[in-house]
Amino acid sequence: MENRLRNLKRAMKTTTFSGLEFNDEHRKEIHKKLHKEEREEDILSSILQLLSQEKTGFELAKQLRGRGVRKFEDNEGLLYTLLHRLEHKEYVESCWAEESGKLYRITKKGSRLLNKQKKSSAANSNILGTLMEARF
Repeated sequence: MENRLRNLKRAMKTTTFSGLEFNDEHRKEIHKKLHKEEREEDILSSILQLLSQEKTGFELAKQLRGRGVRKFEDNEGLLYTLLHRLEHKEYVESCWAEESGKLYRITKKGSRLLNKQKKSSAANSNILGTLMEARF
């Protein structure tokens, strides 16, 4: 199998990608872009992690910004829509508090999802790390 991949790589270099140059600058730029993008999975994980303690939507938005999540910065309504969906799927529950308003917290079902994501993410990061370290 490995020989076939090497042969394919060699063939691609001499034909398809013969004019393509992939230098360190290109690789670094790709690294930056990969790290910059906010994946939905990562945002969901951050929300569920932060809701291990009760929080208002405002507190949650502030802490998400602190983690570098910018998706809700100028559109906090999007965060409340997402919280409502998570509530509907029973990953999050809410209650009203007189002094602070609506409070959100993760449920057992949400905790199971978070643990599942952590395991999946660890496996994916190992694969991604291996791919990123590979030099062509």
